[in-house]
Amino acid sequence: MPVPTGARRTALTGCTVLVLALTLAPAAQAGGATTGSRGSLVLIGGGLKADNTQVYGEIIKRAGGSKARIGVLTAASVPASQDPDAGDPEKCSNSACNGAYYAGLFKQHGAADAQWIPIDLDHITNADSDDVVRQVNSMTGFFFGGGDQYRYVTTLLHGTAHTDSKVLAAIRAKLAAGSVVSGSSAGAQITAGADMVTGGDSYEGLRDGSSPGYFDDASRLGYLPEGGFGFLRSGLIDTHTGTNGREGRALRLAADTGHDRVYALEENTALVVDDPNTPRERLRVLGPQGVAILDLRQARTSKGPQAGWALTGARYNYLSNGDRYDPNRWQIRPASGKRPLIPLSASPIPANSDVFHSPANPAGVPYSFLNTARALAAVTQRTTTADTFESGPRFTVTFSKQPGFTAWTSDDATAHTVTGLRIAVAPE
Repeated sequence: MPVPTGARRTALTGCTVLVLALTLAPAAQAGGATTGSRGSLVLIGGGLKADNTQVYGEIIKRAGGSKARIGVLTAASVPASQDPDAGDPEKCSNSACNGAYYAGLFKQHGAADAQWIPIDLDHITNADSDDVVRQVNSMTGFFFGGGDQYRYVTTLLHGTAHTDSKVLAAIRAKLAAGSVVSGSSAGAQITAGADMVTGGDSYEGLRDGSSPGYFDDASRLGYLPEGGFGFLRSGLIDTHTGTNGREGRALRLAADTGHDRVYALEENTALVVDDPNTPRERLRVLGPQGVAILDLRQARTSKGPQAGWALTGARYNYLSNGDRYDPNRWQIRPASGKRPLIPLSASPIPANSDVFHSPANPAGVPYSFLNTARALAAVTQRTTTADTFESGPRFTVTFSKQPGFTAWTSDDATAHTVTGLRIAVAPE
């Protein structure tokens, strides 16, 4: 059964341009209380494969192992009433079908039970059902599936007040008490705090900037000022980063909204967060790809009357399997067995004319930004540039190894982990 992964961005059916009012609840009230949690998060950047025993196993272990009971929420998918293949179990891709799909996978991976929590655009009232709350309270862990994160806003939060439904309040209480909450793609994105991204592509974001709201134009960089559920507030969250070239939009949104950190999640890989929103918060990467952490503490932006938007002083970190991160101290600890990469080659770095893997380029290469960063790390050269596929203006990204840069390797050839690589973006 096909399960949506949000490859570029799923539009909400029947939604015309929706610009959200800016006179909503302040960030401190958005998505419930801002208090920390004794529980944990397992956030996947999308594309979670059915055979990823590492990630499924981590969720199940944190939910109680062989006694785990997983509540599956798929309200980010279209409801059955909007799925033309709803009656075909081989083709359907709606919330109920996707809920059954994930519930089956969790059972296959060793959970004692897994159940769909029946909330979607066809069953919004269930979000305040006492029966569904009882179902939630019987679970030991939760998984939010992919699709469009704004559907989670419209089903589990109360309108412009942005307050919790009864079901979301119950899940929040379970997290605070020690349960695990996991999610993939939109299901990871919805855990964000203030200024949660709602859509957009990198080039258009760099050229036009970000706007509060949700837009039918999937290339327009939009965000929700009051955020998502607020389960993780130490940085912005983005998903499908390397496959969809979202590093540019993440940098622009963070700069526009005053955030100094972004967790840019890769597909089929998890960011595991213990004790979120507390002084003890700590993170670990789990899976075959990685997580980019964009550091904008020293970033500066400019925009002249004729030139386009520019950024200097950002730092790019890329963490891979086993690496740990302390967000309160901004400290990266590479996994055991990794060692500093000593570059010996003077080979030229391949030219990169599509640094953000543009959807307009049929020959584009996923992980284009990461590939250039890793190529620079592996040679003696200190700096390189890469360009956007689009022009008018064309943006040039400069990668540079300055004091504070280190690359780490497991094979003495590949930069599996990159820390402190300087990034600048400028229009031609």
